[in-house]
Amino acid sequence: MPEMRPTDTTVETLGAGVVKRTTRLADGRELLYFDDPGTSLGPERAVDARDLGPRPETATMRQDVLTGDWISVAAARQNRAFLPPAELDPLAPQSPTNPSEVPSLYDVAVFENKSPSFGPALAAATGDAPAAADPPRGLDDLAHLGLGRTRTSVGRCEVVCFSPDHAGSFGTQTVTRARTVIEAWADRTAALSALPGVEQVFPFENRGEAIGVTLHHPHGQIYSYPYITPRTTRLLESIDRTAPDLFARILAFEQEGPRVVLQGEHWTAFVPFAARWPIEVHLLPHRQVPDFAALDEAERDELAPLYLRLLRGIDALYDSPTPYIAAWHQAPVHVGRDTVRLNLQITSPRRAADKLKFLAGSESAMGAWIGDVPPEVAADRLRTAIEGIVL
Repeated sequence: MPEMRPTDTTVETLGAGVVKRTTRLADGRELLYFDDPGTSLGPERAVDARDLGPRPETATMRQDVLTGDWISVAAARQNRAFLPPAELDPLAPQSPTNPSEVPSLYDVAVFENKSPSFGPALAAATGDAPAAADPPRGLDDLAHLGLGRTRTSVGRCEVVCFSPDHAGSFGTQTVTRARTVIEAWADRTAALSALPGVEQVFPFENRGEAIGVTLHHPHGQIYSYPYITPRTTRLLESIDRTAPDLFARILAFEQEGPRVVLQGEHWTAFVPFAARWPIEVHLLPHRQVPDFAALDEAERDELAPLYLRLLRGIDALYDSPTPYIAAWHQAPVHVGRDTVRLNLQITSPRRAADKLKFLAGSESAMGAWIGDVPPEVAADRLRTAIEGIVL
């Protein structure tokens, strides 16, 4: 087993009694432990004694002059683990036979991705991370269109391990653990938003092989982009074309309609009026909140059990777990803070127990969607499923 001894670790107490312990992996990447309130874990953490090679150079992104979109080309990701057996799980705590990414037993662990799509802008204090060769020069620079334009893919990608167990998802966690993860999302959103060159922070969970998941371990990711994503850019344009309180209007519209599936004091979940996917649910806070870091204690406390009920209700639709993408859309770091509201969008291609919706010609080539399930029908089925969930 890795040697248990004091490490160069900083300790901070967060909301809900969660304790954050910050240290580094053998190659200089940051590792953070988030301990549950009342955890059975001790304060010491093992040293990462692996002999790791140098960190890869930060990826390069290329501009598509037809759309203005930036495409990150991260060749190092080709070497990432693909559905390894439990005994070689790279997100499990290290053991004598498994030199994984996390040296110690943990409740929740967050670390910098080994082969990120977006990497450091500056060399790390340890000297192990190469500096970006040609970082973006601001949003105006990225908005300019031209042939053959490239920039270094500045940003950061983190892995969020929800549990030390090999299998599961966010929805299989306890309410206490879910609350710890929410605190971790809030902490990381604030920290990543303060990094040089970061314009938007995106926490998400991919669940299921049908989505393209390469690890069964219960985990999510956080991407920190050097630009405002195309989806959020279109949202900002819609707000400009309608009203600054667009999200408040959407919430009121949906709360008065037949598509609400779950509602609390601070949050409402609904199938959107123009849902694209066979299973699609949006979750909105009841007040204008730009990101996780801005949520108050009451909103975070209610979110933990409510989110679990929502995910377990989606799984209860069929006899086997449902593949999904759970995407937490947050306001950009520097613009739209008073108009873009934190919101969850869960989407799944599952249109029947044994059928998936594939994005074929119209959706993939033209972005013109054709829905398979009326949103009101989907909402009714999901409401029924959620009613049977007891935490």
